Amino acid sequence: MFGQKWLSIVGIGEDGLAGVSSAGRSLIKQAHILVGGARHLAMLSPDPHQECWCWSSPISDSVDQILRRRGQSICVLASGDPMCYGIGATLSRSIPIEEMTIVPAPSAFSLACARLGWSLPEVETLSLCGRDPALLNGVLYPGARLLILSADQFTPALVAERLTQQGYGNSLITVLEHMGGSKERIMTATAAAWSVTDLADLNTIAVTCIASNATAVPPISRVPGLPDAAFHHDGQLTKRAVRAVTLSALAPYPGQLLWDVGAGCGSIGIEWLRCDRRCQAIAIEQHPTRLQFIADNAIALGTPQLKIVAGSAPMALKELPAPDAVFIGGGITTPGLFETCWQALRSGGRLAANAVTVEGEQQLFQWQQIWGGDLIRIGIQRAEPVGKFLGWKALAPITQWVVVKP
Repeated sequence: MFGQKWLSIVGIGEDGLAGVSSAGRSLIKQAHILVGGARHLAMLSPDPHQECWCWSSPISDSVDQILRRRGQSICVLASGDPMCYGIGATLSRSIPIEEMTIVPAPSAFSLACARLGWSLPEVETLSLCGRDPALLNGVLYPGARLLILSADQFTPALVAERLTQQGYGNSLITVLEHMGGSKERIMTATAAAWSVTDLADLNTIAVTCIASNATAVPPISRVPGLPDAAFHHDGQLTKRAVRAVTLSALAPYPGQLLWDVGAGCGSIGIEWLRCDRRCQAIAIEQHPTRLQFIADNAIALGTPQLKIVAGSAPMALKELPAPDAVFIGGGITTPGLFETCWQALRSGGRLAANAVTVEGEQQLFQWQQIWGGDLIRIGIQRAEPVGKFLGWKALAPITQWVVVKP
């Protein structure tokens, strides 16, 4: 319907219009409607014929307003790079790029790296604007360099508190305010000693992670197979070695959605999410205590985006979005469970199911005879004390079926 570009998104830094390219200034001047925050709009001297809209709360209302004026000349003003945790990424979900012109300014991450001498590809980046601070737990390891977009003036203190709680109180925190403008300010202290309160809402946090006691706080790997002790559970836990094999069979790809059916303490879904920040997962569990375990584990291990569905499968699966992978960790003999999962699974998707009982094994064998796939037996033995010596103690063997949907 719209054969030409009607929406422009122009990044503006703390230096205002002076730092905007001639192309960006032209787009601003020619627009019939200007959209931005009060701070951005105050940087302009709009012509009398231009409408000025300030972002609403929730911002989705403003997005809907823009869509209702589709085809008219609209210019959206953004902080820095609109495609770096910015409004450009939001609008691109609703508007084709063929209808947009995007003119970025340097992002807060680029500006911070320029001041700190950091290489941006070697830095962990995240935004805490409207996001759960528990995301920070997923990127902590000794020596990590983090760049964090603050939600407001209170975010640095929150980050310092969480770092200290996680055993990273010696970490060096640098807060950079108003980068590129006349009010630019840089403050540095350790997380444990952080006490600065007179901060601007517009700030970026840089962290060099230093563990207070590397022995007491062992780093948590992103490779599947976290120690069993990393999870709160009541025994309903896919054990470490089996979990690593299972995640390998499920083969997470960035952006894919997993159903963790009979999630127990949530270990499979959580480790799926830790593989890549773009992964998605839904944990389905009916036991109230285990639902709390899942929530607690997701926060502690930096995956607060894990969606938790309370209910019994297969009924609890009916309205869920189609998965790219399914793990059935419990209830294998439940009538209709596999059929519901298989029907919902996308073509090319992977399903893995683990069984520890004879009845469960029989069910997996029957499914394998119909749908193909691979059956494997996982046997694990651990060395444990036998008097003054060590002997091998076998864990319950696991039968695993893995199949790809045509």
